[in-house]
This record gives sequence, structure tokens and C-alpha cells, in this order.
Amino acid sequence: MLKIRFSRRWLGVLGLACGLALSGPPADAAAARKAEASQAGSTAKKASASRTTTRAKASVPSRSTRSVASRRSVVRVAEPARQSFGQLAGLHQTDDPLDLKSSVAFVLDQDTNEVLLNKNSKAVLPIASITKLMTGLLVSEANLPMDEVLTITQDDVDTEKGSSSRLAVGTQLSRGELLHLALMSSENRAASALGRNYPGGLSAFVAAMNAKARLLGMNDTRYVEPTGLSSQNQSSARDLAVLVKTAHEVPLLRELTTSPEHQVAIGSRQLQYHTTNRLVLNPSWDIGLQKTGYITEAGQCLVMQAQLAGRKLIMVLLDSAGKYSRIGDAERIRKWLMSSSPAVPAGGGATAPAVTAQVHPAG
Repeated sequence: MLKIRFSRRWLGVLGLACGLALSGPPADAAAARKAEASQAGSTAKKASASRTTTRAKASVPSRSTRSVASRRSVVRVAEPARQSFGQLAGLHQTDDPLDLKSSVAFVLDQDTNEVLLNKNSKAVLPIASITKLMTGLLVSEANLPMDEVLTITQDDVDTEKGSSSRLAVGTQLSRGELLHLALMSSENRAASALGRNYPGGLSAFVAAMNAKARLLGMNDTRYVEPTGLSSQNQSSARDLAVLVKTAHEVPLLRELTTSPEHQVAIGSRQLQYHTTNRLVLNPSWDIGLQKTGYITEAGQCLVMQAQLAGRKLIMVLLDSAGKYSRIGDAERIRKWLMSSSPAVPAGGGATAPAVTAQVHPAG
């Protein structure tokens, strides 16, 4: 009996000790979990606040970024428009009775060589795609087969001005079709291909262009390539009048330059091309030959042979300011010539003084 009671007493003591031991640790674990939860919550709040601050900073450009953006904006706004060589030479300050927008204007009677209008006709300026008139003249005089198929190559791609073309590298067209597109639509790759495929190649063609100019007495004229994309292709209005008069004698050039539109087949596609001179479509005009041109250095240019007021006239307009100003100037001249009492005496030339300006391209 005593043994049993002793055992039970020690069991009670042991049980109490065990109970105390078991009750202590759970309280400590709960406190630890509570502390860990509190710390995790604090960390989460800090992370959330950090993310919010980061997003806020990302949405507002830094001071340096705003400064760079501001400087770029100022540069774009302040950048001046490029001027033509005629503008740089001050030719647009020359007054004339017709208030022409072209800094150079020249009207000549084709039959009598009588000068009807003269404004800066000796100024030597870039002539842009008026160049293609000489290109067409040489191709037509070379008696090369017009049905020979030529290929547009990478050499014909414009690296001077970066202009586009619908004639992709690899396009094959006949020489006659390329000549048509070059003269009617001022297609640069077409003109380049024509020059490349001249006997002796492009260098021989450019040499022939300059030789032809000398032969015609075009002493103010210089060519460096057959398209007119280079501002180094330069001439004067008086020289270009000689070129127009000579080209007008070639029936093929008369036909192609005054063609209103032309369609060419390239593979399975049909490409429609149109004239660059809308006066060709105007029934008020009787145009026998024409060519337009434009690059920034040359301004808007136009040469024509036309019959006006019962006379066969040659008209040259260079360095016109404004997209449609060369057309407007041509209309002003036509109305003046058709008027019964012209503001400028017939045969006397314009009262504005002619200015001779020798302009050379930079570089």
C-alpha cells in the first residue's frame, strides 16, 4: 500500500512538473510568432511604400531628362529652313513688274531670239531635274535601241538625297520606257540607268553631257550626273533656253515630255505614272516641250516651249519659292503676253535689272 501511494505522489509531482514545462514553451512560441508577424507586416509596408515611391519617380522625368527634352524641343523649333542658292545669293530681292516668285525668269521668242522677259538670266544656279532634258537629248542622239531591256541596279539608288522610287532594284524595263518615265515623271532611277547604260558607262555619259553643252554654246553649264539630284549640276536661264530650243527639234522628246501619263508593266504589276507638270493637262496651254525640277538648293524650276499669243516662246523659270509658285509664275507670264496692253513692253524686256550671280555649291 505504501509503495502505491509513494508512486502516485511522485507521479503527481512529475505530472505537475510536466504541466509547468509544457505550459511555458507554447506561450513563448506564440509571442515569437506574434513578433515575426509584426516584423513581416512592417517589412511589407516598407516594400509597398518603396514600390509606390519608385512608380511615382518613374512617372516624373528626372531633372536631367527634362533638361535634355527641353533642349531637344528648342533645337527642333529653332532650326531654320534650308535656303536655295538663289536665296543665299539674294536673287529674290530683285523686283520685277510681274511680281514673279521665281528669282530667275527668261522668256525668248523661239523664231526671232527676241528677249521678252529677263530677270537674272545670267545667274548660274543648280537646275535639279531640268538636267534630265540633256540626258534625254543624249540618249535620243546616241541611236541606241529603244527596245533594249535595261536593269535597275543598286548603283541607281539615290544616295545624294535619299529619294524614293517605285522602280525597285532588279526591275527590268526597255530603254524607251525608262526614257519616258525620266522625262515625264522625272524618275531618278530611270535617268541613272540610262546614263549607266550609255556606251562607256556613266563617266562617259557625263563627259558627253558636258561636251554637248560646250558644243551648244552653254558656257555657264556643268553636269556631274544625269538625274539632277546633285546641286553641282548648274546652268543659267540663257543656257537652258538654248537647251530647250535644241531639244524641241527632236520629235521623241516633244512627245515624251508632254505625255500626260504612262503605264508600265513590272512583273505582274501595272504601275501608272503621271506628268510632273499639270500645265500639260490645261487646255489653255499649247506646250511643245517641258521639264520640271526641284531640289532644296535649286528651288522649284520649270522650262517650256509653248505657243502663246501667236508666238513660239521658250520660257525658263528657276529658283521659284513655293510648291506651286512656278506654275503661278507661268500663268502670270501667259496672262501678260495675252494681254492687249502688257505691263512690260514687248521686246523691251523687264524693267527690273538683270543680276549676274555666280554661285558655287558648298563642298
